[in-house]
Amino acid sequence: MSYTVVGMAVGAVLAWAALVFHFWGFLLMAVFLMVGALLGRAAEGKLDWRSIRDALTGRRSSS
Repeated sequence: MSYTVVGMAVGAVLAWAALVFHFWGFLLMAVFLMVGALLGRAAEGKLDWRSIRDALTGRRSSS
C-alpha cells in the first residue's frame, strides 16, 4: 500500500470525524482528503514543495 493511499485513508478518517459535526464536516471532507493525499505524496517523494510554493507565489514561468 502506497503512502498516498495511506494518507487518503487518514484524511478519510479525519473527514468522518468532521462529519459528526454536521454541515462543515461535509465541506471539509474534500480538504482533509486532499491534505492526506498531499502528505502521502510528499512522504513518497513524489511531490516537489518548492515547485508548489513557486507556483503559488507567482515565480513560476510558462516557458
